[in-house]
Amino acid sequence: MGTDPSWAEGGRADGGAHLQHSKCGLITSDLSVAEFLLVEEADFDPLGLVVGSSIYHIGMQASRWKQSQEMDVLSQAMYAARELAMTRMEEEADDLGADGVVGVRLDIGRYEWGENMAEFIAIGTAVKHREGVLHRAPNGRPFTSDLNGQDFWTLLRAGHRPVGLVMGSCVYHVAHRGMLQSLAQVGRNVELPNFTQALYDARELAMSRMQAEAEALAAEGIVGVQLHERNHGWGSHVIEFFAIGTAIVPIGGAPGIESPTPVLDLS
Repeated sequence: MGTDPSWAEGGRADGGAHLQHSKCGLITSDLSVAEFLLVEEADFDPLGLVVGSSIYHIGMQASRWKQSQEMDVLSQAMYAARELAMTRMEEEADDLGADGVVGVRLDIGRYEWGENMAEFIAIGTAVKHREGVLHRAPNGRPFTSDLNGQDFWTLLRAGHRPVGLVMGSCVYHVAHRGMLQSLAQVGRNVELPNFTQALYDARELAMSRMQAEAEALAAEGIVGVQLHERNHGWGSHVIEFFAIGTAIVPIGGAPGIESPTPVLDLS
């Protein structure tokens, strides 16, 4: 988003425009109707759609043909760019006086400006607790979560609340096989242990970094974990392993989930 004054008064040049909610009373949200109702049922009021953006130049790093290794330069770039987008989204939520952001999506867009450039975008709906109960993250900033409206309601009813969207990234180069090894395996069913181990190591690095972020928030656990494997145009043997989930902590006085009522079908 830009700083066009027709969008919002007081736009910023750091990745997003300040969404005007309190002056015009208009709510913008990417929540579905069912999600919107359940967020309100959980005593939270949606305040507005918040967006953070960062256009980032991703550096280059050489790799060895027959060696599996992490591409540290690329891993750091992917992590730093997402953090910038997330921080700017949180700032928009803070400007609205929100307690948190739900339904967060992290997208990557590529344009014709350059093959090593990408836009990292964070989008979600800012929400505020109706009774003023503190639900912010331990650092005082609005919490973030990729849970949808239904999962957010269920989590609160079950006695937990989100404290932050945690993530871990690892860009990894998977070694190539030698020509003799490839020829020896033609037409055979055989595991490729070097490939297996490389992918396993890369996933573990991404997962461990996500867990370290949750530990820094003093979280009890992580829910809704997703592990993505993507190739961003670096070549067939360079893959990003990206782990993401919502860190949670327990809360007291939750109403709990009612036991399901058995239904007997007599038809």
